[in-house]
Amino acid sequence: MKNKIINILAAFETGNVGKSFPMDYCLPVYHCVSDENLPHIRHIIQYKNTRQFEEDLDCFSKHFQFISWSEFKDFINGNFKSKKKIALLTFDDGFREFYDTVLPVLERKGIYACNFINPAFIDNRELMFRCKASLIIDAAEKVKTTDPEIYRMLSLENPSKENLKQQVLKISYHQRELLDRITEKLEIDCNAYLKEHTPYLTTDQLKSLRQRGYGISSHSWDHPKYGELSLKEQMESTNRTFHYLKENDFLYESFAFPFTDFGVKKDFFDELFKNEDLFCCFGSAGAKLDSVERLFHRIPMEMGESGESILKKETAYFRLKKIINKNKIVRR
Repeated sequence: MKNKIINILAAFETGNVGKSFPMDYCLPVYHCVSDENLPHIRHIIQYKNTRQFEEDLDCFSKHFQFISWSEFKDFINGNFKSKKKIALLTFDDGFREFYDTVLPVLERKGIYACNFINPAFIDNRELMFRCKASLIIDAAEKVKTTDPEIYRMLSLENPSKENLKQQVLKISYHQRELLDRITEKLEIDCNAYLKEHTPYLTTDQLKSLRQRGYGISSHSWDHPKYGELSLKEQMESTNRTFHYLKENDFLYESFAFPFTDFGVKKDFFDELFKNEDLFCCFGSAGAKLDSVERLFHRIPMEMGESGESILKKETAYFRLKKIINKNKIVRR
């Protein structure tokens, strides 16, 4: 019902997308851009191809002014003025396609982007647990019959490939050992996959990106969902990543939540901002305000729709929530 209402309201957003956008800044977030079939991503992210990505960028360029990290800081501090509303382009997870596919597009168009990475995966040392889930689903789709033991491991009462897929996608960070057991059962060699496909950026590529003027910043150590962690676990993952960034002379002034900031309480932010180097952090709740002053929400762009359509829906939803005074997240 909610989506139907948003779609109806978005249909009335026919004017200038930038002017009607309800905030002075727009923070789009992507994970990957590729024209290839990527088994480790395709079942968890609706990534765009090159043409779709360029169309998004052209839409943003028409209605917003793309800015760099230093300009974003100046904007927040009131020291940067622009003719149009601003946009800061961001990418999460440190996938190799940023270097191979996205970078040439950005350099051709003169657009800056900040990459929020998980150091645990850099240099293809490890595969993120959700990527393992994607590989499992990919493998399960290709076999005629699934080993009944896998259904038992997942405690599935009604065995089917669709139920298997849904159950695998529910496996959490703290249950990730189960994914390792299932990959073993399906004879998926994650280490071999990492070596053959190199899904993540390397240290040399990160340093090259930094030298070319692009941002490399924090996305936690190994991509847990912060709302499911204790405060101690949250800070351990965060601080370990900041140490890595400092050690490698990357951008250690910002932090972007992996998955979502949903369920993260005020005590985490109180602890986080004791770090005097930190300028701000980023959530992914779309066009939203937050009771945490230096938490800025990004708009997920991989929703199976064009960038323009997503912006119109975000605008419509913000206005709808504003009517009932629900367009601001309050942390307790």
